Amino acid sequence: MNIILVSNRFAKAHSIRINGIHLLLIGLLVSGLFLAAVFSAQYLIVRFQPGALSTEMRSWLATVQTEGQQKQQSYFREGMDTMAMRLGQMQSQLLRLDSLGARLAKLTGIKPQEFSFNQMPAQGGPFIPPTQPDVSLVNMDQQLSSLSVLLNDRNDKLVALETLVTQDRLNKKLLPSVAPISEGWFSSNFGWRIDPFTGQNAMHEGVDYVMPEGTPIKAAIGGIVVYAGLHPQYGNMVEIDHGNDVVTRYAHASSLVVKVGQVVRRGQDIAKVGSTGRSTGNHLHFEVRFKGVAQNPQRFLKDTMG
Repeated sequence: MNIILVSNRFAKAHSIRINGIHLLLIGLLVSGLFLAAVFSAQYLIVRFQPGALSTEMRSWLATVQTEGQQKQQSYFREGMDTMAMRLGQMQSQLLRLDSLGARLAKLTGIKPQEFSFNQMPAQGGPFIPPTQPDVSLVNMDQQLSSLSVLLNDRNDKLVALETLVTQDRLNKKLLPSVAPISEGWFSSNFGWRIDPFTGQNAMHEGVDYVMPEGTPIKAAIGGIVVYAGLHPQYGNMVEIDHGNDVVTRYAHASSLVVKVGQVVRRGQDIAKVGSTGRSTGNHLHFEVRFKGVAQNPQRFLKDTMG
C-alpha cells in the first residue's frame, strides 16, 4: 500500500509505503488502546457507580475484601499473641526482680516500710497530651523487646550484687566478732608498750582481759582447735583455725577444756582464765592472726570492754 502526501508546504509530493508489518503494528496499537479504554471505563464504573456492577463482580469484590480483612485480623491476632507472650515473660521477670530486691533489702538492712516491693510506687503530675502519632504494633514489639533486654540485664546485675553482699556477710561471719570474755576490763591493749618483766619497749600482739581465775573463756568464732597445751611463754594456750588464714589464740589459761582436732562453735567454752606462762597475774591474752601476722583484735570484736 502506497500513501501519497500532497501539501503546499512541500515542493513536491511525498509517498509512504506501508507493508504487512506496518499494518500488524498499527493493529496491535489500536487493540491496546481499545483494551485500555475498556479497563478505564470499568474502573470508573467500579469507582464511581458501584450500583452498576454486575452480581458476579460485586461477589468477587466482596470476596477480595473479606480475604483482606481476614488477613488483617490474622496479622493483628498474631501480633497481639506475640505481645501477650512477651508481657507474660516480662511479668515473670518483674516477679524475680521483686523477690531479688526484697532479699537484697533484707541483706543490706533496709527497713521494709522504706523500700516495699509489693506495692505500686506513688505517681502523679499534670496531663500533657502526646504530640507523636499512636504507636504501631511493630513499634510496640520493638519497645517490648528492648525492655525485655533491659530487664534481663538488671536481673543479672542484681544477682551479681546479691552474690557480693552474701559473700561479704559470709566473710564477716568467718572473722572473730564476739569477745572471748563476757565481762572484764583491758589491762593492756594491742601495740607497743613497756614490757612488765624487762621494762623495755616491746610489741604486744594481743589484748589482755583481767578476770578472776576460773572465768570461762569462749571461742570468738567457730573453727578447729589446732593447738591445746602448755607453751613456754603463753602458758596453757588454745589456738583455733577459722579458715581463710585466720587464727585466734587464747593464752595463760589455768586449764583447757578442748583438745586438738575438736570442732568448736562461736561462744563455746574452750578454757578457763589463769596465770600460766609469762604472766604477772590472772588474765586472758587474746590474739587474732591473719596469715601469721598479728592483728588488732579490737578491729573485729563487737563486744569489747574498756
